[in-house]
Amino acid sequence: MATIKDVAKKAGLSVSTVSRFLNNHPYISEDKRKRIQAAMEALDYTPSSVATQLRSKKGTMIGILVSRIVNPFFAHLVDSIEKNARKHGYNVLVMQTYDDKKAETNMLEMLKQQVIAGLIMCSIEGDPKVIEAYREYGPIVLCNEQIPGSKLPQVYTNQATASFEATNYLIQKGYKKIAYCTGGSLTRGGHGNSRTEGFEKALQESNLPMKIEWIFKQVHTIEDGKKVADKLLALPKDRRPDAVFTSSDEVASGILERYLAKGQSVPEDLAIMGFDNQPFTSMLAVPLTTIQQPVDALGRESTNWLIAQMEGKVYQLDKSELVLNLITRKSA
Repeated sequence: MATIKDVAKKAGLSVSTVSRFLNNHPYISEDKRKRIQAAMEALDYTPSSVATQLRSKKGTMIGILVSRIVNPFFAHLVDSIEKNARKHGYNVLVMQTYDDKKAETNMLEMLKQQVIAGLIMCSIEGDPKVIEAYREYGPIVLCNEQIPGSKLPQVYTNQATASFEATNYLIQKGYKKIAYCTGGSLTRGGHGNSRTEGFEKALQESNLPMKIEWIFKQVHTIEDGKKVADKLLALPKDRRPDAVFTSSDEVASGILERYLAKGQSVPEDLAIMGFDNQPFTSMLAVPLTTIQQPVDALGRESTNWLIAQMEGKVYQLDKSELVLNLITRKSA
């Protein structure tokens, strides 16, 4: 089955030109119209009815990019964005990247092709310069993500500072061998980099080791947390960490569950720190110490700022609620 890319190639035109033709854009020359029509007939191409419907609503459609919607944090964030968007008469289209740059590019291309009128990026995998280049096709707002020095509107909390303070909390409680779990790959500027920066700074200032066997990359789920626990428990007892700082409550709860199932005690054998303060964290067998994120404020401010740009208005970001708080419970 032919695609819009096939039509563009056969007609010798760009995909965006063919997209504008399908959307009845008035500023397309007669020559280009004839070339596109001829290519469509030759390829027996029929525009997708779904894509056509989306294009017809392009002025009211906001794109939302997240890494994984099954993560309760992102589910609540999307809920906040959608509720605020609807108040202003806008609809949303959600896409998951699963940490894949290609999926991110696909969503950016939807902005270019005018399927969406604006984009809120709650996850970043690609080159910031590439993302910035797409601003010419519509407004983009970063939500809970930060690109230092970028001109993109950014709504974020100080995760580096919060992670530094949380790690220091563990150190002050007497823990000296601290493991770390991140959803990123530890590359500079990559996913979760701010949290890693805060964690590393706290260890360095206290002259504590950061051992490779205590560092776990690209972990996201409860199952991932269980696997981390198995690896820690497989270490000789004298080489195990006495605490772990995780980048998500899901990973933390997986570690907690496995440790308890193996007859270990929390926090006596391992203190556990989460991130997000999901609703379930206070109801675990050992209530989880974690960092609370202002999800509603993140969603509201990102949506309001994006819509203001779409409507050509000035918006003053309200930072009063964009604050992270350490929630201390029994796991650490």
